[in-house]
Amino acid sequence: MGIRLKVLFVLLVTCVLHQTLFAALRWRGVGPHLLLLMAVAGAMVGEADRAAVIAFLCGLLTDLFLQTPLGLSALAFSLVAVGVASVQSSVIRSTWWIPPLTAFFASSAGIVLYGLLGAIVGQSHLVRPVLLLVAVAVGGVNAALAPLMVKAMSWAMTDRVQSSFAR
Repeated sequence: MGIRLKVLFVLLVTCVLHQTLFAALRWRGVGPHLLLLMAVAGAMVGEADRAAVIAFLCGLLTDLFLQTPLGLSALAFSLVAVGVASVQSSVIRSTWWIPPLTAFFASSAGIVLYGLLGAIVGQSHLVRPVLLLVAVAVGGVNAALAPLMVKAMSWAMTDRVQSSFAR
């Protein structure tokens, strides 16, 4: 299976889980944002150009389920992914706690950035006093799920054949 098909597969599975199972696990409207986490994980394991494309697709899929301007999530996710990918180096993968910490800060930044960009385009209701609390909560849950998403994106973004017949 090619890289593009694997990324598309992970994207569709992530979207379905985000809209079904994890939508039911929200507390006071706050829960994990799997598509934002996928964008961040893609930036942790891939190059900036691939990460930006994946983040843009994750954002567009998110926008299809929201009543905000189409492309708002795509812009916010892409900016976060490019930011993560630009600082990505061997440091991000050097210890077990770096990916969850990166996911926490990048997810929190993504939520705040989404609200601020929304306010710029006339969606002032997105900037509320609880925005920072929501960002920290989403960041915390995404940090807990980060190791799984990083593994999924590592699988999706590599072209190695994992078979006993491959040499």
